[in-house]
Amino acid sequence: MEHVIQLHIEKLPEGLYLATSDDVQGLIAQGRTIQETLEIARDVAKKLIESQTDVVNAALPVAREIFDYPLIVAD
Repeated sequence: MEHVIQLHIEKLPEGLYLATSDDVQGLIAQGRTIQETLEIARDVAKKLIESQTDVVNAALPVAREIFDYPLIVAD
């Protein structure tokens, strides 16, 4: 089953990106690019959700066929 979680991503002064989530307790991921950070966050979230199946699965919304996705476009 797929779930939707919200990530908070910020660029650190060192140039790295940090991802955290209020939806999955303990989720922290850091990468050199946003893409790398998202990939690491997905792996970490999957492991955390698997280890907390009963608690987390009840609280997370199920992924749907239609969803909103913020797209950042540089000018």
